[in-house]
Amino acid sequence: MEKLIISEQDIINAVCVYISRKKQIQPEEVEVELLYDDDYGFSAEVYTGGRKQVLITANLIEALRLWLEEYMNRDPYAGITLVLDDEAGIIAEIKQ
Repeated sequence: MEKLIISEQDIINAVCVYISRKKQIQPEEVEVELLYDDDYGFSAEVYTGGRKQVLITANLIEALRLWLEEYMNRDPYAGITLVLDDEAGIIAEIKQ
């Protein structure tokens, strides 16, 4: 089965769009830092209007589903797996 790879930058872009819709602001007003912790897994720190919000893995998957459907015209319910890659950083593998 072939896999589609979503880059770290596109994951960040997906989170920016996701948060901008929730807070009714422009995606450019959102700053995102993706994180990985051995104990807690994948997360993101999101900064908007001087405030910090922490997103957990489920939120990242939700943001990627939005990105897949609206920006890539793909099935948003395809299998999404977040991966920590030594060279590419945090990426997402999408089963097609």
